[in-house]
Amino acid sequence: MSVVSVPGRAWLSEQDCDLDAFRALTDRTTRLTDYPHAASVAENVLVYEVERLRAPEDPGALRAELVRAFAEGPGIVVVKGAWPDLPAVDRLTAVFEALIAEQRASGATAGDHFAKPGANDRVWNALEKAARYDAEAFADYYANDVLALVCSAWLGPGYQVTSQVNVVNPGGAGQSPHRDYHLGFLSDAAAAAYPAHVHRLSPVLTLQGAVAHCDMPVASGPTLYLPYSQLYEPGYLAWRLPEFRAYFERHHVQLPLAKGDAAFFNPALFHAAGTNRTADVRRTANLLQVSSAFGRAMETVDREAVANAVFPVLLRRAAEGADERWLENVIAASAEGYPFPTNLDSDPPVDGLAPPSQADVLRRAVREAWDPERLRAELRAGAERRKS
Repeated sequence: MSVVSVPGRAWLSEQDCDLDAFRALTDRTTRLTDYPHAASVAENVLVYEVERLRAPEDPGALRAELVRAFAEGPGIVVVKGAWPDLPAVDRLTAVFEALIAEQRASGATAGDHFAKPGANDRVWNALEKAARYDAEAFADYYANDVLALVCSAWLGPGYQVTSQVNVVNPGGAGQSPHRDYHLGFLSDAAAAAYPAHVHRLSPVLTLQGAVAHCDMPVASGPTLYLPYSQLYEPGYLAWRLPEFRAYFERHHVQLPLAKGDAAFFNPALFHAAGTNRTADVRRTANLLQVSSAFGRAMETVDREAVANAVFPVLLRRAAEGADERWLENVIAASAEGYPFPTNLDSDPPVDGLAPPSQADVLRRAVREAWDPERLRAELRAGAERRKS
């Protein structure tokens, strides 16, 4: 991936965030001649038409072009008519509405990463919930060739699809600009702890997508994007900085979508949901987060059991004066240090964008000298919350 690196830096910090360098990367023009399969360029975004993607003369060249668009180009493509079977879209929309109605009737309000719970309508793990609710509608929808083409181009085979339904109601406020999973969900301090090459690696492990389940005029607040911003290596540390947010507000682009259109983008692209300024459009999108097959460990490890086993040792050594580095090294080798994947209905984010990880719980247990049974109960409860 052609991310512009900070010379000589193995780790990044906020001090590496230079707005002039960011401006130089993003102040460029997308040329249609560089992307022969695209139909047009709108607001610096590549626009493809579904018919031109279905039977290309050279499928390999098309996949390479999509990779170049995500990696070196604007970082985003829009496919007009990506879901041409609109009855299939409508059937899945009806499933989503039924799931939302059930959620409301139960008194549950799905929290959002940015909006307050209940402000809009969010269905977490909509992939599994939709399949269980109406497998026929699910199959007709996810048999989509464009989804398979784009995902396999960027991630290769064996990719893993997840889905979150997001309905922004009339008057619903927009988001702040941000980057997405993995590093984009971490605090600045947590992201800075990862070396620079991980900042370059993270975006190639995920692809973001959004399928329009209704017509989305600009007034309804379709997603705002800053083309080419995925190229900026310190971007996971920059997106919260006021000067970068102000630049995004001045230079973002926003495209209307018709029902069945889809946008796919590099997760490192600066983006944000827009404000719904209409009085009657419930802006409904199926947000797709597709992960590489390689985003998992080689072996299955019961880390809950490992954490419980080593906890008495950690307690004893802490009482004996073991330094923090020793304790942290053991915790890192024992417990799951990353909070995902999880069930965001029952395991919502706490004080940020992510729930506590096993390692967070174990760290707290050592610091507060919990009884081993309390740790066992907390880890078990955490595991239960993560189940779908």
